[in-house]
Amino acid sequence: MEKYQEIERSIIKKYRKEIWRRFIRAVNDYELIQENDKIMVCISGGKDSFLLAKCMQELHRHGQMHFEAHYVLMNPGYQQSHQEMILENAKKLNIPIEIFESNIFAVIEKIATKSPCYLCARMRRGYLYDYAKQIGCNKIALGHHFDDVIETTLLSMFYGSEIKTMMPKLPSENFAGLELIRPLYLVKEESIVSWRDYNHLSFLNCACKFTEKNLLSNDNTSKRQEMKELIKHLRKMNPDIDYNIFKALDNVNLNCVLGVRKNGKHKSFLEDYQNNKNL
Repeated sequence: MEKYQEIERSIIKKYRKEIWRRFIRAVNDYELIQENDKIMVCISGGKDSFLLAKCMQELHRHGQMHFEAHYVLMNPGYQQSHQEMILENAKKLNIPIEIFESNIFAVIEKIATKSPCYLCARMRRGYLYDYAKQIGCNKIALGHHFDDVIETTLLSMFYGSEIKTMMPKLPSENFAGLELIRPLYLVKEESIVSWRDYNHLSFLNCACKFTEKNLLSNDNTSKRQEMKELIKHLRKMNPDIDYNIFKALDNVNLNCVLGVRKNGKHKSFLEDYQNNKNL
């Protein structure tokens, strides 16, 4: 059996409960893939995107629904060694990668912004949407997982003063007909790490110069890392804390919130308070 076949088998067999079933559940529950979709599966070089690619391959190969999948790597300015590592992993995992170039890292370094990760994400999204349109795809699949959802929720509350989360799918605001999907939405990061280590795989974490500088100087400026540490601490008191946060987002009691905002319009509880009082 080839190495990539052993890796595929581990997803279906050993990690069937932790990864495969959660992947399938997200695809089905959130209706992420429809018949004849053309999906651009984005490869960043990290463990999450490579696992996503393998799950999509398995679904394409054995699923009942017909769809096309294009496995795309956008090179934002990787060092040569980083790109070689990504291509080596793609070969090891038997993933046929398409590559296109961008100059994102150079632009961010020139601007010297205080929020490079935010700017990088915005620029990446624009380049990916544009390339997806060029190759005729109607969906873009990203490797965000369950922990990303929880961390985003807490970041929004603590630093954005609002309750919102990372959605399992959403339409593009600027590219008509394009939709972003997150098939690993219900897969926990600890399961992905376990799958990686079980198969003796090594992936890039983040290959940008800003992140490398922070790691070398031990300057922990990442708010997301701050959320990871907080959740890790809270799990010691309540092992289900992350699930409870996730479930709360699907169980919002609108009778007990001060206000809600939809499509840019804010509505206070006071607007309905008098009517409810007179009932």
